[in-house]
Amino acid sequence: MTLRTLWLIRHGQSTANAGEATSDAGASPLTELGREQAETAARHIDRPPDTLIVSPFRRAQETAAPILRRWPDTRAQIWPIQEFTYLSAAKCAGLNVFERRPLADAYWERADPDYRDGDDAESFMQFAARLREFHERVQKLGGFVVAVGHGQFFHAYQQALTMGLEATPQWMRNFRATDLLSPIENGQIVRIESPMPAAQWGVPPPARPR
Repeated sequence: MTLRTLWLIRHGQSTANAGEATSDAGASPLTELGREQAETAARHIDRPPDTLIVSPFRRAQETAAPILRRWPDTRAQIWPIQEFTYLSAAKCAGLNVFERRPLADAYWERADPDYRDGDDAESFMQFAARLREFHERVQKLGGFVVAVGHGQFFHAYQQALTMGLEATPQWMRNFRATDLLSPIENGQIVRIESPMPAAQWGVPPPARPR
């Protein structure tokens, strides 16, 4: 069986999206609106997925739950498609999305693929490696695949499919600009029909000493 269709579903609105302070990047639950968005997304899945891929973050798990209730025999797998956590959670503890914005802007202005904001943060180089891994693994699946995850991860994946993926400052700047201009919304479904675009994904550079 070959991959025919890939649907990417961003999680419903989380408490962090709604402006509440957070201390753990993966722990934010869905709001009431987010649960409604999850139910709506599940209703759009009109046939059982051959595979359901889910991020380990709580908001993605809660968004996937209505899909599994509708299609209980679906094979579900947790993959490392969690959101790009480029800011240190320790530095951002207790801050809401608006208070974190200056820190986020400073990160993207730096545009350094190797930079890590702390031991609990991820470099863009590491993020790019997860995107490549997702692409390689999903291509080996067959039929109708649904992935429930996060806006920046899926937006970066879309950009990589059309423009290739390079862990460079320019790629980071281009991605940030498009993500601010047209982000994937909470509960939005991005449908990718096979054959998938034959982009030239950048060859991963050799590991650099830390």
